[in-house]
Amino acid sequence: MLNFALFGAGRIGKMHAKNIQSMAQANLKYVFDVYAPAAQDVAAANGAQAISTIDEVLNDSEVDAVLIATSTDTHVDLIIQAAKAGKAILCEKPIDLDTEIVNRCLDEIKECQVPIQIGFNRRYDPSHAAAAKAAQDGGLGKLEQVVITSRDPGMAPVEYLKSSGGIFRDMIIHDFDMARFVLNEEIVEVQAIGSALVDEKITEIGDVDSAMLIMKSESGKLVHVNGSRRASYGYDQRVEVFCEGGMAISNNQTATSLERYTKHTTQEKAPLHNFFIDRYEDAYNLQLISFIENVEAGTPVTPSFEDGRRAQMLADAAQKSLETGEKVVLAWS
Repeated sequence: MLNFALFGAGRIGKMHAKNIQSMAQANLKYVFDVYAPAAQDVAAANGAQAISTIDEVLNDSEVDAVLIATSTDTHVDLIIQAAKAGKAILCEKPIDLDTEIVNRCLDEIKECQVPIQIGFNRRYDPSHAAAAKAAQDGGLGKLEQVVITSRDPGMAPVEYLKSSGGIFRDMIIHDFDMARFVLNEEIVEVQAIGSALVDEKITEIGDVDSAMLIMKSESGKLVHVNGSRRASYGYDQRVEVFCEGGMAISNNQTATSLERYTKHTTQEKAPLHNFFIDRYEDAYNLQLISFIENVEAGTPVTPSFEDGRRAQMLADAAQKSLETGEKVVLAWS
């Protein structure tokens, strides 16, 4: 059994706390948040202890792992401290908004032999994972194209988005990781275009709310990602793999698979999920299960810190392409 400490008791922290306590092979021992009442509420709801400093976690030899669900600007510092204390780490994405800071973090912890998993949970979505398997197992022949649709149900206030790092680092970074996961090879060319089609105010902070990317892999496979901050019909999440012998699609999920047929409508279905925690509920659980099993077995966790760093570098490339209008070529050492 792994004893966990949770850093961050906000919306996603609450979900992680519940998931940890639901598993027989895990125990939530501590909860920390800079806003003490939030930590106290989450701790009380999950049989844990609210603490006022993270030193209590770092100095407790009974704590095996930390789950970091704090604001992005705190991730690197917490990763470094937890790694040096010998704790296994599951950290929400992204590692940081600045790749140079990510690289410095890597240098700081490279001697720490602890598992570090980054929370690109969509790899664990059963439907997306099945699409990736179909792309790689040869049953449909050689993979040629990957098409990813990623549209949020509603746009956050521009004031909030000011500190988000932009659409590529905040939102579409998940899709960079998904593209690498499906391709099972690196992306070497990125071209991005974007517009303010939902709220023109987004341009005041140098961002866009709608984007399309064309990318090419090492072997020449093509990837198209289309993203929007708003989908009026719900959380639109699809992955299509196109191969020489056919196609596989991971489609949107609804609360039930019921279809209604009337004289007015055909194949009327329940609406899409309208919240990422609902859409990816299974993925969050399976991500945690994988982390626990790999830590206990001493086997590599995935997605790794390096996976997180490479997704960040692709986001940087997309931002550069958006700003310059030019294709960006990446060289992986």
